[in-house]
Amino acid sequence: MAITNMKITLLAAAAAIFIFSMPANGDGRRSFNVMDFGAIGDGQTVNSQAFLKAWKALCEVEEDEDGNIPTLEIPNSTFLLNPIKFQGPCKSNSIHIQVSGKILASKTIKTKWWILFTNINGLILDGSGTINGRGSHWWKTDGQSGHKKPRALQFHRCDNLQLSGLTHLNSPKGHMGLNYCNGVSISNLTIIAPEDSPNTDGIDISYSTQVNISNSNIGTGDDCIAINGGCSYININNVTCGPGHGISVGSLGEKGGTDLVENVSVRNCTFIRTQNGVRIKTSPGGSGYARNISFEQIILQETKNPIIIDQNYCNGHKCKEKTSEAVKVSDIKYIGVEGTSDSEEGIKLDCAKLGCINIMMEQINITSFEPGKEISAYCNNANGTSTFTTPHVPCLLG
Repeated sequence: MAITNMKITLLAAAAAIFIFSMPANGDGRRSFNVMDFGAIGDGQTVNSQAFLKAWKALCEVEEDEDGNIPTLEIPNSTFLLNPIKFQGPCKSNSIHIQVSGKILASKTIKTKWWILFTNINGLILDGSGTINGRGSHWWKTDGQSGHKKPRALQFHRCDNLQLSGLTHLNSPKGHMGLNYCNGVSISNLTIIAPEDSPNTDGIDISYSTQVNISNSNIGTGDDCIAINGGCSYININNVTCGPGHGISVGSLGEKGGTDLVENVSVRNCTFIRTQNGVRIKTSPGGSGYARNISFEQIILQETKNPIIIDQNYCNGHKCKEKTSEAVKVSDIKYIGVEGTSDSEEGIKLDCAKLGCINIMMEQINITSFEPGKEISAYCNNANGTSTFTTPHVPCLLG
């Protein structure tokens, strides 16, 4: 009997040691560290399996009764990763990944993405760390060996997503993509790639709603932010863009497709020596609409094509014979846009035959960055109003 009681006591003690040794921080929130799952932060060892083991443990934990959420810590070391997929759903209503170190991409990526987050509700990805796509060798070899350039981060069906604080560097292709995500907050990000790095968009958004992007600096070789089909209620505030191709709605209607974009607001943004400022671009032959879009309080510094609607956009190729079919562009506002242009046309409204409807310009002051040089506005099939606008826009009343 005494031996049996001793066994029970030892088993109870072992269970207690196991329970209390489980990672948890001081406030009761479950906390995991990738190093505890075998990750080696030497910048040379591939850590994909260790990260996946840590993710599996994290995803199985529920938030506690006080609402503290499970957290995965990536400490201040350098971690090399092959393509990796973080799959949900997780048990907790929200889940936190905190990056303090550096994450490096391997040079052998055969997927369309490097890091994929999919079907995760309430994901918080933040920290002071860096995600480095090491894209320079990809920029020179796109299409060789049968592999296309991968996007660095892809978020698919991640609702209530929060991204903040991190630095994203040198993606092989686009740095970050949002696809079918609803309720997204992106803030205080830095996204950097060389001006001549091809197709390195900062943030690509498609089929997503209620997306808020603020207080971020983006300088790449392509669009700083691209808003594609299926998007609505996109709010961009206090973003500095440059170098890059500006903030774009589109391209929409490519290959005769139907795209819908509405309720977009771009405010308090600065464009520094970008190829475009605020742009709407659609391809001939497409359908759908781009409507209720506003650009307000925009600052331009040596910006080419500061304001442009291009309904003859063919991605650098010569468009085929023009057609009457086009995405409908309407209810576009430009308010408080000022600064300097590095092109002779400060405003270009090149619309399809069906016309751009209800374009409103107010308090626009765009001058040449070369003192004394005149700039102009170009209009084709656009109508609306213009007040206190320089240069004068001949097709708009006012």
